[in-house]
Amino acid sequence: MEIKVLGTGCPKCKKLYELVQETVREVAVEAEVVKVEKIEDIMKYNVMLTPALVVNGVLKASGRLPSKAEITNWVTK
Repeated sequence: MEIKVLGTGCPKCKKLYELVQETVREVAVEAEVVKVEKIEDIMKYNVMLTPALVVNGVLKASGRLPSKAEITNWVTK
């Protein structure tokens, strides 16, 4: 599984990255968590607001911090 956290480094972006890593550890899922900070790369996902979360190439959230329950749901399906 590939999980991408899209954001330029704002506090919410950093928080989402930490939250995703914590969730992946807790549910014991094999996943590569990647931070995407370059605007050009973020724009490839048609994201206008960060932070954003992409799981296996699918945009799951944009412009907000998803809850831990939401992240758990996305990474366990």
